[in-house]
Formats: sequence, C-alpha cells, structure tokens
Amino acid sequence: MWQAIVEFIRDAIVFFGGLAGNYGVGIIILTVLVRLVLVPLTVSQNKSMAKMQKINPEIEKIKEKYKDDPTKQNEETMRIWKEHGVNPLAGCLPLLLQMPIIFAMFTALRGFEFAGRADFLWIPSLASPDPLYILPILAGLSTFLQTKMSTAQTGGAGNQAIMMYGMPVFIAYISTSFPAGLALYWTVTNVFGVVQQHFVNIAISNDDNAAASSDGGRAG
Repeated sequence: MWQAIVEFIRDAIVFFGGLAGNYGVGIIILTVLVRLVLVPLTVSQNKSMAKMQKINPEIEKIKEKYKDDPTKQNEETMRIWKEHGVNPLAGCLPLLLQMPIIFAMFTALRGFEFAGRADFLWIPSLASPDPLYILPILAGLSTFLQTKMSTAQTGGAGNQAIMMYGMPVFIAYISTSFPAGLALYWTVTNVFGVVQQHFVNIAISNDDNAAASSDGGRAG
C-alpha cells in the first residue's frame, strides 16, 4: 500500500512535469493539488485548536480545583468540552490523516530519478541540493512564518518557542543536503499553508466577533 502511494506520486510528478514542460513546475502543481485536497482537514484542525485554546483557562482551573480527585477532574473536563462543543480528537485526527500523504511526498521526491533535464530557474538539477542555498532559506523562512501565524491565532506562541524558532532552522539546515526538488516541495507547501492560515484566522476572528455580538445582544 505504502509503495503504491509513493509510486503514484512519482507518476504524478512525471505527468505534471511533462504537462508543464518542467519538473519544477510539475512539483509545484502537484503540491498545490495535494494541499487543496487536505484543505478541509487542516481547516478543521486549526479551528479545533483555536477552540481548545479558548477553553484552556477553564480546564486549568478544573485541574487545580480537583487535583486530588482525578475522577471528578475528568467529569468536569468532559462537561466543559461538551458545553463548548469541543472534541479534543478533532485536532489530532486531521493531522494523523495528513501525515501519510506528507511522508509519501517526501519519500517520492527524495528518491525521484529525473529523466532528461531537471533544471529549474537558477537550479542546475532538482535531483541535487540547491547550490545557492536559496530554497533552503525559503523553506526555513516559510516554516517560521506558517508556525508563527498558527500560534498567533491560538495564543500558544509562548509554549511553542522551540517549535517556532528551532524547526525553521532545522528545516533550512537539512534542506541544504536534500535534493532541491524536495526543498521546492516544502517551500511551496508552506507558502500554501501561510495563505490558508491567513484566511482561517480571518474566519475564526469573524466567528468570535459574531459570537460576541450574539452574547451582547442577549445581554441587552
């Protein structure tokens, strides 16, 4: 099953590369299509994380209040989740479903054998590392921006400092030794994620404003 998925992605790279007349453009097209398929999952994940962050203060109070009574603590936590319509698994399940696709893309591109010309813009060969380190830098910067945008909405930046600053450096570093085609994929998927996160953040803010207006109307 896993090998079939990887081979399918490799065939797709060849197809879109041939269609566009360039492997680099083919990788970009395939990456965007994969991200479009995953949009419903990632949007659900982001909204679930935002909801969990909002009720986190209440959960912390319950943990402190019933720290000596685990059963009562669980009961009250479940009650809060139910009242706010939060399912803690909703934030994890989309990520678990995305991971096989992400790793399949990674595996397919890392071992991809380019037939014919494999150059793209300033890159002599997408099968070799970027000699100018432009893509590794873009991969690191886009990773940082996407992480920052997602934590800004959920308010988790302080708790995720290592992820926010450490992961971009790690991604940039390993991209200097990986094939440029893989760094291109990572950069494009991050840029797509940044744009998506922007609109998700707007949607979450609009939902919050609508809920605040509704509560204010009832209070009045």
